Amino acid sequence: MHLHYFTFGQLQENTYILWDETKQCVIIDPGNYNTTENMILLDFILSNQLTPVQLLLTHAHIDHINGNAFIFKQFNLLPIMHFDDLYFIQNHLKTAKMYQLQVTQSPLPTKFINNTDNITFGNTILKILHTPGHSPGSISFYNETENILISGDVLFQNSIGRTDLPLSKHEDLVNSIQNKLYALPNNTKVYSGHGPYTTIGYEKKHNPFVRG
Repeated sequence: MHLHYFTFGQLQENTYILWDETKQCVIIDPGNYNTTENMILLDFILSNQLTPVQLLLTHAHIDHINGNAFIFKQFNLLPIMHFDDLYFIQNHLKTAKMYQLQVTQSPLPTKFINNTDNITFGNTILKILHTPGHSPGSISFYNETENILISGDVLFQNSIGRTDLPLSKHEDLVNSIQNKLYALPNNTKVYSGHGPYTTIGYEKKHNPFVRG
């Protein structure tokens, strides 16, 4: 499995593309916000001859969904997400107005991820971990073969997700990290929604907010 990410938008959100030898790919958390960022994402997909087959969301906060409309227009892909975050995608425009952003309303999902689901594309499997706290429907995607975790805004290098936002809950976030993410192998690479990658072992030892 191959991984590439772009950092988009005012909040420096990481947008991920995963693909394998079949050239099928998934797009995770498209934060592309303007024409320039849209073209950067599209040019990468086209130049690498990739075929997007799924649009996945770790959660539905505004900085992670602003590119949904563009992805739908280009590839006819609706977002796939956990049902518990539907509130945020339904209120996309309201949230954008609050932040004084000009956005196109995200299309609404018709398929939701269950806690026990796996995501498959090409020859690749992503395991679903429901990791609420930063938002009630936050999920992390884990590829056991490559030992890679896409954690959204749950766990960062030396930090954790905010819990001062609507529907967030600190106790749930700590529980998600300690009981689900820290249960993964120490050498698991963690690719977060913001900032550089880290590892589970490093965070268990050094994260000042949640120790393993």
